[in-house]
Amino acid sequence: MARQSISFTQPNDEWLKAQVESQEYSSKSELVNDLIRQARNQQIEIDWIRAKLEKAENSGFTNNSKEDILAQSKSLLNE
Repeated sequence: MARQSISFTQPNDEWLKAQVESQEYSSKSELVNDLIRQARNQQIEIDWIRAKLEKAENSGFTNNSKEDILAQSKSLLNE
């Protein structure tokens, strides 16, 4: 694992210490790695949503009923 040296503002450092002291995490490193993992997962979800929106915008208009659109949306979620 790569070792890094980073600095935190006092409020952020105090928050990190509080999380470790509450035994939510065993170390600041574990907490920072978890926060980075969460941010990466959020970015994956954002990219997926953005791609779906772009696809929808590029597909044009529809004459389908709202029930048809809902059924199609539900089937896409299962892809």
